This record gives sequence, C-alpha cells and structure tokens, in this order.
Amino acid sequence: MRVSGTRSARRCHNRRVLHPEKPVTEVLCLSCPICNLRKEKRFCLARHDRICAQCCGEQREVTLECPAECTYLQQARLHEKPREATENPPDEMFPAIRLREDFLDQHEPLIFGVLATLGKVSRSDRYLKDRELIGALANMVRSQQTLIVSGLVYEESVPNPAQQAVIATLRQVLQDFRDVEAQHLGYTRLKDSDVLQALVFTLRLAHLHTSGRPLARGFVHFLQERFPEAPGAPGPASVTGSRIIVP
Repeated sequence: MRVSGTRSARRCHNRRVLHPEKPVTEVLCLSCPICNLRKEKRFCLARHDRICAQCCGEQREVTLECPAECTYLQQARLHEKPREATENPPDEMFPAIRLREDFLDQHEPLIFGVLATLGKVSRSDRYLKDRELIGALANMVRSQQTLIVSGLVYEESVPNPAQQAVIATLRQVLQDFRDVEAQHLGYTRLKDSDVLQALVFTLRLAHLHTSGRPLARGFVHFLQERFPEAPGAPGPASVTGSRIIVP
C-alpha cells in the first residue's frame, strides 16, 4: 500500500514498529499523532492535524492551545457544567469581600472600563491565557486591600511579563478614570473600596468563564466577544448607559 506524504509515511512506520503483527491497512487507521493508539477522527486547529476524539477531549486547553473558532471547543463549553465557587482557590475568590447588590448599577462605567481594557489587552497579546489575567487581578486585589487597611502602596513582585502588562494597563485606566472625574466634577468620587469591589467582581467573573485548565482562554474569548474593538469608541470613563451582561 502506497503512503503519500512524509507525515503519513512516518506515522505508518511508527505504527508498524509498535504493531508489527498488524497489517499496514489497520496500522494506518490508528494515526492519532498524540496517543499513537486510536483512529484520527477530528481535525485539530491547534495542531493543524487530525487527532482522535479522546485526545481532543483530554488535551483540550491542557496541552492544546485551542482557538475560539474550534467547533469542538465551542460544543464543550456549551455542555460543560459551570464550576462551583468552592472549587476555585479561596485566595483568588476573596470570599470575605461582599459585593453590594446595587454595586453593578452604581459603578457600571467603571466595570465596563475594566472589562473593555482587559479585552483590548487580550487582543494585543494573542498568547494571553485566563490564568495570567486571573493572576494579575488577584495581585491587584491584594495590593488594594493593603492600601485600604494600612494606607500603604504595596505592589507584589510579578515575574510574569504578561501579568505585569495587564496590571500596568489597568492601573493607568483607573487613574484616567479619576482624572476625568476630577476634570468634570472638580473632585474624585471613585473610592479605593469601589476599585477593590470592581476588581473582585471582575476576578469572580473570570472564574465563571474559565475552565480552569492550564491553557484555558474562555474568559479571554468572553471579553473579546462582549467588548469587540471599535475604532473611535469612547473611553471607559465616558461610557454611560452600557449594559454589562453577566450570565
């Protein structure tokens, strides 16, 4: 039987070495490049190759960087049971911080600005993962807690360059928000406690939309879908009347 293509020929040789007792026709159908055991059935956009259904499910967002366009990823998200809040690390959920029921209504422009900024950051870094966004947000929450309790500006060391960029961008947006308020009102209404609650809200929203896998980008895709790039759009602090849809 003639094997066309270098990759197919290599697979055929590998299967022949692993299973010399099997005929070539049977060996060729067991061509998943990940497990080398099962038949390829699905085209994987992450590998640009065909893999078996089991490896697709087991390695999705674990070793495979699945793009948002992957239909198998989309189907998995539709049927995936949302994680319970107790399944998330307590040091990333900050359960002691309670959000007021009217917080979203009162500070929607602030929340919108934070989420839209994260969406913009994620579009500028195509390799950004949910874990990096969550880590950056958790870092900012801890710093904000220290500021409120002690009045000290304490910033944890962050070795991850992607998280550093997220933190720096968010801090600038929050400062711009205060500057715009001061310019139009003559004073700043935004309190440190409001910033803290906005960050905690965003952090919990991130956990709601991520699968928690190492390479997960569910929250990133949520941001890019809900806050698409719009040329000439108004800045975060000038947005009013926008509705943030939270599932």
